[in-house]
Amino acid sequence: MRVVDELVVTRRVPGLFTASLRVLADSKGNLNVAVDPVGAHPGNWVFTISGSAARYALDNRATLTDLTIGGIIDHWDDDEGNKAAAGKPASGNQAEAQGSATPHKVA
Repeated sequence: MRVVDELVVTRRVPGLFTASLRVLADSKGNLNVAVDPVGAHPGNWVFTISGSAARYALDNRATLTDLTIGGIIDHWDDDEGNKAAAGKPASGNQAEAQGSATPHKVA
């Protein structure tokens, strides 16, 4: 998934405490909101933890979430063995890099 933007929420349920929130886009362009304990920025590729396990990725397991950013992806190898930095294609073509690492949502 890729971070689209920060989400600013001034009024929230008590179970969200002061958790940082991010808007994420999946490979189909669907938007999701995730708790961000790692400090991801817009444009970062991230991996996520979903379902009840999402709470265990946080310091405070009482946080109400079912989607948590588990880490920021620095680079990956695509199916053809080419290396690319997250969001920075080896070939210089941004569209190719976005398609080379297809993120999958874990149910």
